[in-house]
Amino acid sequence: MTQALALHAVSHCFDDAEALQDVSLQVAPGECVALLGPSGAGKSTLLALLDGRVRGWRGRAEVLGNRLPNDRAPERKTRLETGFIFQEFALVDRQSVYQNAMNGRLGRMRLWPSLWGRYGAQDHLKTTIALEDTGLTELAQRRADQLSGGQRQRVAIARCLAQEPELILADEPVSNLDPAHAERILELITNTARNRGIAVVFSSHQPELSRRFADRIVGLRAGAVLFDKPSAMVGNDDISDLYHGTVPGDGLRVVS
Repeated sequence: MTQALALHAVSHCFDDAEALQDVSLQVAPGECVALLGPSGAGKSTLLALLDGRVRGWRGRAEVLGNRLPNDRAPERKTRLETGFIFQEFALVDRQSVYQNAMNGRLGRMRLWPSLWGRYGAQDHLKTTIALEDTGLTELAQRRADQLSGGQRQRVAIARCLAQEPELILADEPVSNLDPAHAERILELITNTARNRGIAVVFSSHQPELSRRFADRIVGLRAGAVLFDKPSAMVGNDDISDLYHGTVPGDGLRVVS
């Protein structure tokens, strides 16, 4: 079975500092995996690498069965299968909710229709379904800059779903939201993805929510994997070691 993603001994440096250290990881189709770890642990770097936005890394990485190049962007046809949900929403404020969600279809269109915004019936259908799945149908014509933070993140999720990805990467998608909205948004992402058979990898600073909504948790510290366990097996000692323990090489045991 082709994995949604497979990494083997992936390392990367920023200005001589090791951002990722020999990271090996596999995610199955439809699986939901949370990346936990303190600031600077390498979570965002890893997600950006999987999204094809990092150059010069070492090791081997495959995303949806395609070898990920380390010296250039992935080919457009393979990049389309990966959706990304940003921490800062990345919406076009002057556009409506519907238009922002429809932007997820641009990569599925031929060049000239996409430049002129000439969407087809299938594009409208997929966008409408995405808005229904995210509870945004009644807000479809409202401008993005008139929405609350939780509503804006739902639009970002709808845009991602309209793209029809097989893998969703989400970089701290609930960090800008209050606890109640954070729970609802993370539940929305993971439940909708499971219903569609989409694999999800999201980063978080919230262990309790991660344990509730992810199938597995990968703990990263100083760019290295400290543990990779089913969520139900991640205990308070694991979380304490992850956020308060010593860095790899200073006596903290690496758990696989």
